[in-house]
Amino acid sequence: MTAAPLPPKVVLATRNAHKIDELRAILAATGVRIDLVGVNEFPDLPDVAETGVTFAENALLKAVETARRTGLPSIADDSGLCVDVLGGAPGIFSARWAGKHGDDVANLDLLLAQLGDIADVHRQAHFACAAALAVPDGTEVVREGRIDGTLLHARRGSNGFGYDPIFRPDGHDRTTAELSAAEKNAISHRTRAFQALARDLATLTAQ
Repeated sequence: MTAAPLPPKVVLATRNAHKIDELRAILAATGVRIDLVGVNEFPDLPDVAETGVTFAENALLKAVETARRTGLPSIADDSGLCVDVLGGAPGIFSARWAGKHGDDVANLDLLLAQLGDIADVHRQAHFACAAALAVPDGTEVVREGRIDGTLLHARRGSNGFGYDPIFRPDGHDRTTAELSAAEKNAISHRTRAFQALARDLATLTAQ
């Protein structure tokens, strides 16, 4: 009996083990068979600067550079919170809105202060995610996902991170920080973006 071919190796442009596990679960649910690894498997690989001005540009920058340096198909994402009354901000600056990258408490405190006098009817926002695939042969694909909701005046819940404690998705009475991980992943912007990208990965695995 002929052994089944090994699934193609695909690099996710992150060093975050949680993101790798999360994406493996998302893709497994779609039936796509790939061997997903992180850039930690390539210790000499430098981080890619996110110099784009949109989520799509940043995701593609990371995917293309990772594919070029590893010689393997690569995927990457960029995401953030977009607040209507702030003209789409924090947007690509979501992770460093208060100045220091990754300071969730400061970012959330600043956003709540900026929206302090804004009435509920004007507190619409959405989480957005762009997921990119780059193949060494020059193939480039970007798919996007979003989840719409409303921003609360105070934190609720402790399961999430970032802006989750004040974001209540449309159709829900709980914030994304009050949802379980499974509930959040079922509706998240990242899930929607990568589910769309799964069709492109399925084409890759069929080659």
